[in-house]
Amino acid sequence: MEKEAFLSQDFLKKIKSIHPSTKGSWGVMNVHDMIEHMSDSFRMASGKDLYTKILTPLENIPKLQAFILSDKPMRENTKNSLMGETPADHRHEHIEDAYQELETEIHDFFQAFSHDKTLVVRNPFFGDLNYDLWIALLYKHGKHHLRQFGIQEIDNS
Repeated sequence: MEKEAFLSQDFLKKIKSIHPSTKGSWGVMNVHDMIEHMSDSFRMASGKDLYTKILTPLENIPKLQAFILSDKPMRENTKNSLMGETPADHRHEHIEDAYQELETEIHDFFQAFSHDKTLVVRNPFFGDLNYDLWIALLYKHGKHHLRQFGIQEIDNS
């Protein structure tokens, strides 16, 4: 799977290729904020951070899951109601520690599903997602933030 390989092998390399002082083309996050935000996404996907409530009307879930599987990119400035208007304080003082956390969360996501292929983990916006839907969502989300910081090509080059 191309998306799976990208997330497990190349995503962190692409993130590390962004200079920490790079300004995003949109939004309020800086590079460090984005790294910690992506760690949160992988932590949610692995089931470490559990959400019981689905914030989206249930009748919209099939359409949103179809969007996950589509080639349509996430829109710039997409609001996340779980985040404030300004980024949360950094968990890590040094960006190197944020990289390490992201690497751990990526690894733990793949480990969680390697132990249970039938695992379904709730996303508060997209509903209950299996492995394939999580891969598609994390890929789309990662691509969105790489684009935000100037990384247009996300192939394995």
